[in-house]
Amino acid sequence: MEKIAFLNPHFFWLFLLFPLLVYWQKKILKKIAVSLTISNVESFRNKATFYSKLKPFLFYTKLLALGFLIIALARPRTVDVSTKQTNKNGIDIVMTIDVSSSMLAQDLKPNRLEALKKVASSFANNRTNDRIGIVVYAAESYTKTPVTSDQMIVQQAINSIQYENGILNDGTGIGIGLATAINRLKDSKAKSRIIILLTDGVNNSGTIDPLMAAEIGKKYGIKIYTIGIGTNGRALFPYAKSFSGEIVYRMMDVKIDESTLKEIASKTDGKYFRATDNEKLKAIYNEINKLEKSEIKEKTYTNYTEWYRPFVIFALVLLLIDIILKNTILRGFI
Repeated sequence: MEKIAFLNPHFFWLFLLFPLLVYWQKKILKKIAVSLTISNVESFRNKATFYSKLKPFLFYTKLLALGFLIIALARPRTVDVSTKQTNKNGIDIVMTIDVSSSMLAQDLKPNRLEALKKVASSFANNRTNDRIGIVVYAAESYTKTPVTSDQMIVQQAINSIQYENGILNDGTGIGIGLATAINRLKDSKAKSRIIILLTDGVNNSGTIDPLMAAEIGKKYGIKIYTIGIGTNGRALFPYAKSFSGEIVYRMMDVKIDESTLKEIASKTDGKYFRATDNEKLKAIYNEINKLEKSEIKEKTYTNYTEWYRPFVIFALVLLLIDIILKNTILRGFI
């Protein structure tokens, strides 16, 4: 956005001379004016001519010209500042999401999976300088989208996440989910590589031990943030399907292997979080967003448009008018 600025604003102090100049014009010039003594002035009353009235006008013309010159000396100009991103060191992030049937539990609203999708979408939307990938897992895992900077693809991938009934075997394979995410990041050249692993249960499936997967992640310099999602105590879990195909829920104990999740995070210099409701889940992703900052280098371009020239021209025109009038039609009055 353009704005007016002055390179030499100290010249505005010269305007303090104007009252003195006006005083000098009205008082001092009266003292040095030539006087003429005559016996009767009656014939001169109310005889002021148009030209004689112009005499004070010329003084104010010069005063106005001086004002324009002061403004010109102050160097008015408009400033247009723009920035151009010249380099960026983004972060490669893989969000590894549990899609087992327990993610349909309703302790978060409307359920854990839908609450997560909303928060994950917002998180990804704020990471405009990073590449993001999505891995989903239950008893098995697969890559829903590899790491990409295409925000539209990432958002579509997140919005399409659902309980993988009939696609993945039900269960919680934390180790296999981690291994798939690590495989997506191990060859990345990004300055920082992180995995955000979310689960609501205990590792009970898969052929890879979660802690062994964490060791592999550490070897590749990958940081892992782990999130246990689920309230403390009991929650409505999907239990069975009715004859009409609807999911039947019942109250069950919430079981999360927090010790394993904490150890995974600790091994890779990450951090463990517990999301017991929608607001805490949102706060966790906000904290991760603050912890993992992308390095952005920007170059600032400043464009100046000088505006002193018009004021110089105005001043010169006024002074030229003053000279012309003094040496032509007002020559006999001044």
